[in-house]
Amino acid sequence: MRLEQLSHFLVVLESGSIREAARRLGLSQPALSKSLRLLESELNAQLLQRSRQGIRATPAGLTFAVRARAVHAELRKAKEEVMRGYPLGETRVAFGIGQALAMLIMSEAINRFRQRWPLARIRITEGLPDTLLPLVRDETLDFAMGGRVERMPHNISFKPLFRSARVIIGRKGHPLAGAHSVADLTGAEWIRTPPLEAANGPLERFFSVAGLPVPTAIIECESYHTATFLLANTDMLALMSQRQLTTPYGSLYLQAIPVRETLPGFTVGMYTRNDVPLTPAADAMSRAMAAVARKLSSTREG
Repeated sequence: MRLEQLSHFLVVLESGSIREAARRLGLSQPALSKSLRLLESELNAQLLQRSRQGIRATPAGLTFAVRARAVHAELRKAKEEVMRGYPLGETRVAFGIGQALAMLIMSEAINRFRQRWPLARIRITEGLPDTLLPLVRDETLDFAMGGRVERMPHNISFKPLFRSARVIIGRKGHPLAGAHSVADLTGAEWIRTPPLEAANGPLERFFSVAGLPVPTAIIECESYHTATFLLANTDMLALMSQRQLTTPYGSLYLQAIPVRETLPGFTVGMYTRNDVPLTPAADAMSRAMAAVARKLSSTREG
């Protein structure tokens, strides 16, 4: 098995077309097809199949792709590490982050990183941990940041960075702004923001602990931008990080509705593979992100 065969296979998967993959690789279609046939022959398995939508992976191909991406990523990292001229040489960093956290730390962290790595190419993937962690596992991403998940995937480590409090948030001038207890909010319409657990998320636990029925009027929203827009323009409520009130949009249009009950908090941290070291550039970026995130833990909420 040759390394270029792995690259050919991954490019075909990404493009979904032999013709497009051949164009990207600078090969003829017959040459690319031959490379793929030799790879399948060596593995004694069919990796790809044609469909009306183009080329797609077989179940065996999907399994092989996970390992192939990891090998390809390791080779790219090895190449960068043997390059001379760090930190001036061109390199790449790829990381994932949740939307809400990105609004709080992204700008300052990247500015810090750029001071040492001005030529580095940065790729940012926005998403929830259940979307980002598989990408960390197969080394598509160097690391990811977000809230702690209950079940940690194999080979992934979590490093806590700060603990955040949750508050009930609504628009400024909300008719329930004077509420003092969760019992006063049972008739409200709620927005459930990430993580969107099916039956036992923070919102459900909050009402259950208070001995009250869980609201039936709940909108599930995976986008914090959309959620804050809805909160600012309706009478909906949400259980969110208090730090959302410190963002430019939140400070202008949203307010906390204090209640006497204790609301559930959450831990934010960094996910990395525990069996593969970060490249120097990825390590520098992770340290910049962690440094800015830790500042949040020393900043009083409210």
